[in-house]
Amino acid sequence: MTFLNPAILFGLFAASIPVVLHFLNLRKLKKVEFSTLSFLKELQKTKIRRIRIKQWLLLLIRILIIIFLVGAFARPTVKSISIGNSSAAKTTAVIIIDNTSSMSVVTENGSYLNQAKQIAKNLINNFRNGDEIAVIPAGDLSGVPAGAVTNFKQIATVIDEVEISAVSTTLNDALVKAAAILYASKNFNKEVYLISDYQRGRIFNSADDLSDLSGIFNENTRLFNINLGIKDAANLGIEELVSGNQIFEFGKTVSFRARVKNYSVGQAGNSVVSLFVNGKRSAQQSLNLPGGGTKEISFETTLADTGFVEISAELEDDEILPDNKRHLEIFVPGRISMLILTDNLEDAKFIRLASEDVLQKVKVTGSSVARLPSINLSNFNSLFITGAGKNDDWNNLAGYIKRGGKAILMPGSQTTIQNFQKVCGSLGLPAPSNAVGTLNSPDSPSRIDKIDFQNPLFLEMFENVKNPQIESPEIYYYFKINPGGDGKNIISMIDNSSFLSEYKIGRGKVFLFNSAPLLSWSNFPVKGFFAPLINKLIYYSASKAKEQSIYLSGQEITANISNNAMGQIIVQKPGGEREFINTDSLANKNFLFFNKTDELGNYKFYSGNKILDLIAVNHDPRESVVMKASDDDFDNYLTEIGFKGKKITLSPGDDFSKEIYQSRFGTELWKYSLMIVLFLAMLESIVARSSKKELAEIKN
Repeated sequence: MTFLNPAILFGLFAASIPVVLHFLNLRKLKKVEFSTLSFLKELQKTKIRRIRIKQWLLLLIRILIIIFLVGAFARPTVKSISIGNSSAAKTTAVIIIDNTSSMSVVTENGSYLNQAKQIAKNLINNFRNGDEIAVIPAGDLSGVPAGAVTNFKQIATVIDEVEISAVSTTLNDALVKAAAILYASKNFNKEVYLISDYQRGRIFNSADDLSDLSGIFNENTRLFNINLGIKDAANLGIEELVSGNQIFEFGKTVSFRARVKNYSVGQAGNSVVSLFVNGKRSAQQSLNLPGGGTKEISFETTLADTGFVEISAELEDDEILPDNKRHLEIFVPGRISMLILTDNLEDAKFIRLASEDVLQKVKVTGSSVARLPSINLSNFNSLFITGAGKNDDWNNLAGYIKRGGKAILMPGSQTTIQNFQKVCGSLGLPAPSNAVGTLNSPDSPSRIDKIDFQNPLFLEMFENVKNPQIESPEIYYYFKINPGGDGKNIISMIDNSSFLSEYKIGRGKVFLFNSAPLLSWSNFPVKGFFAPLINKLIYYSASKAKEQSIYLSGQEITANISNNAMGQIIVQKPGGEREFINTDSLANKNFLFFNKTDELGNYKFYSGNKILDLIAVNHDPRESVVMKASDDDFDNYLTEIGFKGKKITLSPGDDFSKEIYQSRFGTELWKYSLMIVLFLAMLESIVARSSKKELAEIKN
């Protein structure tokens, strides 16, 4: 026997109350003198003996009344028996409907999802009034109910509203949610119905995700596995879409690479993959892939738009649609706002001259390094700093870079080794160890040694791509910098120190020169590749190639809203739905953390009509796998989480009602406990009246 409300059993202590009262009443008994007639004495002794028996009987009845009353509230339940036409114990059931993208596969009986929904609605007929049901769509667990409900019409409506979700989750995630619902239930019978295609690899991600659920999935729990995965679906998917460039210029050619995988067993022939730029088909290629094969497709296109540009690669339709398209976003500079900060206005002369090649596309603003803390750097998309000045506050610059900005940092005419060490330390860059050479002394100059021509700065810079030639500048004076493990050496000196190095800080980058762009430091400003390099740095700092496709549906995305000039951010989801967010409610005014990413595509963030950021959200490639998990795979998983209940495997054609009723057990006895209480109460009333009557006769 099991008690569903065992805490009520503490009420059994109340059974001691009649005993205490009984003995207290015995102490109050008075001696009654009777006649000396012997037959009267015998008569009275007989009546007193009968009264005492009735008093003990009353005591027993009252104790039993309390015991059975407490027992009724404790809800005693026995297994494997049926008393009369009694009903089974109340049941709490959780129906898990797998609605991830693989459930969109269509068979002769309709899609897996539609079959799952129909099965779930049929299951409702197997429950009775008082039973509780909860529905968990396994694709997106953000809206999972806190508990089960007894309104079956409401449950049917919830089932009807389940649609294919772009969010990737595991069956383990759904079962953890189900365990929380069952834990909150007081009902004896606990059932889980798991309707899925049982994708391999989507039972759980890793052993670190598994928890011990043995305390919830105990012997009273039944798990019904309903496996719909009977078809080997044909499915191609785009695993990755990346840009081959990091510098984007209007009218220039750029390249993109899409990696396509055949997740099915059979050959995929004459499939077409297309590249779209801002929704327009720009290129396409056909491919043939063997079962399980992977191929990388390269595209080239000419950029005909500026600003944020939406890039996507798309396959022809197959049996699983969400993975046929992948998104990427880039930023192509149009009119570049360039800021040059110097200690001395003349220090930027050669940078300004070099930028004249792109002057129609660049708006140059000059200012002092000392004013850096008060400048809104978000208004500029290219930043040159020539000099370190005496400024001690570099927090504004550090924040700008961490938010995704790029900065080019050089010494200036007034820069000392101490000042440059300070600014490097403030930005988390390796500080120069010492100064080398003498200003205005070309007698024994140093030279550059190696150049990383694979760096985006040098791509398309030279006519002879295979064997580019650069004449080394003569460097009279420089700060010796060792990039270390965090930096990338782009141009190195003959002493293995760095002339130009690159550092990633947060979401942005810093390009660090060891010498000032002044003729007193070197003849670099008058060399032939100085102007092309500066122009590339201008475009590189203004271009934005997001971390390639790092956001998956369901994950929180981070939008850069630092350039917001209004009190409201408008978020436009891929389907066109808009959400309005008041910036006064945000703790961080530079970034917006947005987690309602249940759609695939591009999320746009606006301030008024001005777009602040564009972020692509893509399909999780793990959802593309069409191979099914075996029974052993699932049994091993249940062992790992400590499942102690009974697992029942069903097929869509089975008689669910028969299997469910045969598996249920347990009869609640609280009704019978109350009936016994009523009977005992009536008996107590009769015995008490009889006892009082006889006691009154003795007294008389």
